[in-house]
Amino acid sequence: MAEKNRARQLVVIGAGPGGYAAAFHAADLGLQVTLIDPQINPGGVCLYRGCIPAKVLLHMAKVIADAKQAEGWGIAFAEPKIDLEKIRSFKTSVIKKLTEGLGQLCRHRKIEFIQGLAGFIDSHTLDVKTKSNTTEKLQFDHAIIATGSYPATIPSIPANSPAVMDSAKALQLTSVPESLLVIGGGYIGLELGSVYAALGARVSVVEMTPNLMPGSDPELVSILAKRLKTLFEEIMLNTTVAQIEQQDANLRVTFEGQNLSRREGLYEKVLVAVGRKPNSAGLGLENTKAQIDEKGYIEVDKKRQTEDSSIYAVGDVAGPPQLAHKATHEGMVAADAIAGLDATFEPHVIPFVIYTEPEVAECGLSESQAKKQNRTVKVAKFPWQASGRAATMGKSDGLTKLLIDPSTDKVLGAGIVGTTAGELISETALAIEKAATAQDLASTIHPHPTLSETLMEAAQLYLGRCLHFYRPKRP
Repeated sequence: MAEKNRARQLVVIGAGPGGYAAAFHAADLGLQVTLIDPQINPGGVCLYRGCIPAKVLLHMAKVIADAKQAEGWGIAFAEPKIDLEKIRSFKTSVIKKLTEGLGQLCRHRKIEFIQGLAGFIDSHTLDVKTKSNTTEKLQFDHAIIATGSYPATIPSIPANSPAVMDSAKALQLTSVPESLLVIGGGYIGLELGSVYAALGARVSVVEMTPNLMPGSDPELVSILAKRLKTLFEEIMLNTTVAQIEQQDANLRVTFEGQNLSRREGLYEKVLVAVGRKPNSAGLGLENTKAQIDEKGYIEVDKKRQTEDSSIYAVGDVAGPPQLAHKATHEGMVAADAIAGLDATFEPHVIPFVIYTEPEVAECGLSESQAKKQNRTVKVAKFPWQASGRAATMGKSDGLTKLLIDPSTDKVLGAGIVGTTAGELISETALAIEKAATAQDLASTIHPHPTLSETLMEAAQLYLGRCLHFYRPKRP
């Protein structure tokens, strides 16, 4: 194997949304950049086997659901014909288009892209094993680690069984099983469960906590759960999987929990969706001063700098929330800091979206967080039954809520459940970042009829002058 010696101003390890954002921004700032990733082009988990392919399949699931809903309006479609090969082909074409586009942007910026894996020899040297089976020692002034995360597993579940899938395998969509058990009622499990259910699988979900989407606003999730009960065959809460055994062509699953309707079930396939863990092992960080916490996250400060002054970390590997948009902004902050600019990662809010149907989106302070902090807030809720636009779409099962500081009238948080909630939540993120008040939202003219009006009307409701929702004044 050949060995080469090179020196670079900045090396970025991992080319996902955090890594390529850091590399691109650093190059725009005039730094000499090398970007290292196992794939042929930038994109990371998000583009290759995460966010983007999932949204392709979720959009197809929504099309199927909308077609079925249209029957109630007097528009009937034939039963959908599922061509998995064409679906996979379209999904692949989307991934190819986006990742090749990132590759072009990399070349336009004259970023050196190395397809390979990197590990630290010391605080200024990397050992890089390339795709072409060469070994390169790269010396650098600074490095940014953006190696992302991987699907968590359950030790008692046979991960090597072809009938057991993680999120990456599920997104390959090699087949649609007759029956599917999803272990984990978080966003990954609910999104992928929705896809497989729309394509014809009988889907059951098992969640160890009392609610789906633990950590999210229970009121918003309850509206989603009501819809999912019509889509999924069964939702089992306060339940865990005790054992999985192969039985002929199926998996026999034994459950443990409170008030179980049954102790066992047979499923053609099982999807394990119990979260993700950081890719911090195997990087050689023990050869540097960078520290890893008990959960495997690399410890960083507000500049995303580790205990080793030459090494930074961004994205999933640097701690929750594990979101692509959070990683992107962290990458840009790290690049700014390395370039000598005054930059810190101190967002007031990071929006979060569950891309089911209906979608759930949250931003800023939640009611449960306010309660834990003993913080007084006022909550304004505008039901979508009073939204003209929601009515025209047959999507009235939504809710928009605002959390407002009664002493200042500033918007502190927001939660939305309903179709395209993810497209609406950014307005509240901007409002919170800019310290906007309820009056600011209420007095901003929104186009009619739109779902965005529900934000304006929620603010007006807080101010006591909402036109489309009547709340009697207390005597």
